[in-house]
Amino acid sequence: MSLVQKHSREGQKGSGLIEFLLASIFLIFPLLLGTFVFGMSLIRANQVAELCRDAGHMHAYGVDFSQTSSQNMLVQLAQGLNMTTSGGNGVVVLSTVTYIDDNDCKAVDPTDSCPNLHYDVFVRRIVVGNAGLHASTFGTPGSMDSSGNVNNYLTDTSARANNFGGVIPLTSGQYAYMAETFVVSPDFNFWSGNNFWKWISPGGISARSIF
Repeated sequence: MSLVQKHSREGQKGSGLIEFLLASIFLIFPLLLGTFVFGMSLIRANQVAELCRDAGHMHAYGVDFSQTSSQNMLVQLAQGLNMTTSGGNGVVVLSTVTYIDDNDCKAVDPTDSCPNLHYDVFVRRIVVGNAGLHASTFGTPGSMDSSGNVNNYLTDTSARANNFGGVIPLTSGQYAYMAETFVVSPDFNFWSGNNFWKWISPGGISARSIF
């Protein structure tokens, strides 16, 4: 074997190593990262859906989430999602919605002049977790008491549950009990706080249950 051929083969080996490294950086590593992200997101999505369903179910059966003990129970159900009763990476918005017709208005105002006539309205709203993460898709009542009861839901237009009738049509006397859950997965907070999570998957994981 000539000296020129030997150097040529050694150069090819070096080029092959560089090509492999480049392929690993620009192809294999993104694929592995994508697999990890998808897998963890799927696990968290299932957990968020279960949390939302359980919260909505308990809300419909009369569990009072304005009480600290009930909020702590909900946080226990959210174990692993880094959620607290007033902060963390998740929020559960619990709402009670009804429909206002003429009889509802006349019970308060005989002139039947309440502004929310023929609208779906929130009669109760309780938020557990980090309220700044996410708001209800259907709106936020402007005034509530310490137990979450909406004040003046017949007259306060901010109490309207916008577009709720397109999801579940209600009639007078019917109530819908809804849980809306939003979680920013804690699995991706290891890189510069939340910046890495926002880079690979902006937003978070959401779920909604209505009973």
